[in-house]
Amino acid sequence: MKTVHTLAQLRAALAPSQRPAFVATMGNLHQGHLELVRQARTLGDITVASIFVNRLQFAPHEDFDSYPRTLQADAQQLQEAGCDLLFAPSETELYPQPQTFKVVPDAALADILEGHFRPGFFTGVCTVVMKLFQAVFAGHSQGVALFGMKDYQQQLIIGQMVRQFALPIEIVTGQTRRAPDGLALSSRNGYLSPAERAQAPALYQALRQLATQARAADASALPALQQQAEQALAAQGWQPDYLTVRRRSDLLEPQGPLSGQALVALGAARLGRTRLIDNLEF
Repeated sequence: MKTVHTLAQLRAALAPSQRPAFVATMGNLHQGHLELVRQARTLGDITVASIFVNRLQFAPHEDFDSYPRTLQADAQQLQEAGCDLLFAPSETELYPQPQTFKVVPDAALADILEGHFRPGFFTGVCTVVMKLFQAVFAGHSQGVALFGMKDYQQQLIIGQMVRQFALPIEIVTGQTRRAPDGLALSSRNGYLSPAERAQAPALYQALRQLATQARAADASALPALQQQAEQALAAQGWQPDYLTVRRRSDLLEPQGPLSGQALVALGAARLGRTRLIDNLEF
C-alpha cells in the first residue's frame, strides 16, 4: 500500500486507474471500515481510502480535538485489508484557505434527526465529501464510493448529492457490522467505560422492539410507541435524542398502515458522555 499526503501525489498515483473505489474515513478504524475496503477491492481497479478528521462537521462543543488520531495503526489495518492507496492529508492541504464555499444539502432531509440535534453537521459532511470526490475522481469517467449503513441519513444525503450534481460515481452502501452482543461498531465506542460498554447494546435492542411493534401498527400509533421506547431507554440511564420510525426513501414520517412499507427505525442517545446512533430496516 502506498501512502500519500498531498493532492498532487494522490492524483499522480490515481492517473493510471480507470475506476477508483473509494472509502472515506476519519480514522480510528474498526472492522466496519475494513469490510468496506474489502468490498471496494471487488468494485474498482484501485482501492483508495482517506483518513481525515474533518473540522467542518464538528460543533464547537463536540470532540474534534479529542477524536482519536491513530494513523500508524490505521495504515497497518488498511494494508492488511488490501487497500492500495491511502490519502492522509493535513488540514492545511485539504483546506489551504478558509472553506467559505460549502455544499448545503436539502433541508428537508438534512435538518431532521441528526441534522436537528447537530446543526450544520451535514453541510460539513457534504463539503468534505465533495472535496474528496473531486480529489479522487477528477479525470475519471467513472468510480465507486462506499459508505456504511450505520450512518443511515448520511448515506442518503450523499447519494442525493451525487445524483443532483450528476457526478459519475456509484454509491454503494455496506451493511452495519456489529459486535456479538449487537452493538454497532463505531469509532466512538472506545469512549465507553466497561460498564457503559455492557449497557450499550440496549439502543439496538430498543430499536428492534420498536420495529416489532411498528410492523403491526398504524402510523397514528407511532408517537406513543416512540415515546415509550425513549422512556424505556431513559429508565436505563440513557439520554435519548430520538427513537423513531421513518420511510427508508426520504426519512419522512410514514402514513397509514405500516405493514408492507419500507421503513427504518433510527435512534440516537447518549450513554454517559458518549453519543451513539443506530438503525434497523424493516
